Amino acid sequence: MQELPETMKAVVTTGVGGYNKLDYRDVPVPEPERGEVLLRVLAAGVNNTEINTRLGWYSSSVRAGTDGADDGEVRDDGGWNDATPFPFIQGTDCCGRIVAAGAEVDASRIGQRVIVRACMRPNGFGDPRTVWLGSDFDGAFANYVKVPATEAFPVDCDWSDAELALIPCAYGTAENMIARAGVASGMRVLVPGASGGVGSAVVQLAKRRGAEVVGITGAAKRDMVRDIGADRVIAREDDLLEALGAESVDVVFDNVAGPGFGTMLKVLRRGGRYVSSGAIAGPIVELDMRDMYLKDITLIGCTAWDEPVFPNLVSYIEAGEIRPLVSATYPLEKIAQAQEAFGGKAHAGKIVLLPGE
Repeated sequence: MQELPETMKAVVTTGVGGYNKLDYRDVPVPEPERGEVLLRVLAAGVNNTEINTRLGWYSSSVRAGTDGADDGEVRDDGGWNDATPFPFIQGTDCCGRIVAAGAEVDASRIGQRVIVRACMRPNGFGDPRTVWLGSDFDGAFANYVKVPATEAFPVDCDWSDAELALIPCAYGTAENMIARAGVASGMRVLVPGASGGVGSAVVQLAKRRGAEVVGITGAAKRDMVRDIGADRVIAREDDLLEALGAESVDVVFDNVAGPGFGTMLKVLRRGGRYVSSGAIAGPIVELDMRDMYLKDITLIGCTAWDEPVFPNLVSYIEAGEIRPLVSATYPLEKIAQAQEAFGGKAHAGKIVLLPGE
């Protein structure tokens, strides 16, 4: 078996605040316990959730969008599941190679390249409570990470490590939303924020199911959204009701929210579904109840991934049915620059950190 070092490099998030809370330093290499495997991290995606957690954005006291919470205030309820376990290692997206196995894990798994199901259901899939890699316990912004062996999924494909690292959070979230909404061939779906990580995943996964996809993005990214499969792209600056018309789509996948929320309900057909797993433009929205109940609209919140989601994604990868878009890669020690670029929203697709040896 490979001899492992005693220490590794990691980015330790020390508390709520700015980039100064990201401390790149030496820490002990974790030891896998019963039922766990140790991964050498090959690549780790950058997500809104890491930035939101560092800023305490999940606190009910925050009413602005994801770019408006950087005030350094300590919020005890600012984490994914109430209090955040500072100091700890973030990193929700992980592509890694198994280098050690704890008790009761088949040692033949050592050497497998895997992706990690970031959303874990510790009480089984009948209970919606979750724990998340890199939010509730140490994650992938490090040379090594340990995870339950049942959450490490081998993938047989020719993708790069960076491409595989883009799958767990964005594509897991998107596939969960699409499955809960019951997207099927012939439906028309609307995707605000279609150039982002989750949005671009929704575009591809909805097209895979035969839906007609309308994406919304900034004018500069319209061609990219078309290239990944959108049938029609509307610029964020355009009047959505004028462009689409009232009651014109079956499902809205909206991780933007904010002031545009009300319009999303107006473009939904009677019996339509509004699906969300985020609110980057602001969590507080104005709801006209008449738009909801008079049109029999269903509002669907999506956080806990259902059991088929991750195995389905692996099967789509191995069948060559999807392909993520890597915007840029950064070495792990450049995490502040990577998150700054992520927050600037000039990229298309997702940004990846590469820990190196």
